[in-house]
Amino acid sequence: MARRSAPSAQPSYLPHPHHEHKSLHDPDESAFSKFLRTEVFAPEKLPGNISIASAVGLFVGGIIAIRTWGDLMVPA
Repeated sequence: MARRSAPSAQPSYLPHPHHEHKSLHDPDESAFSKFLRTEVFAPEKLPGNISIASAVGLFVGGIIAIRTWGDLMVPA
């Protein structure tokens, strides 16, 4: 049987490199543009934002459809 070496202090997985997130943005940007950059257009939050936008669009579309063709649904 092969002999094992002592466990090393290094992790047994490949850690993510720790680097500062240096994006191209103005240090004097407003709070609104910082909110848009970090919360709305951030790649890790984009699927959730698309889901919310599609739900709101479907809701508004339903309201418009009922207001436009709602009288056709009521039996005369």
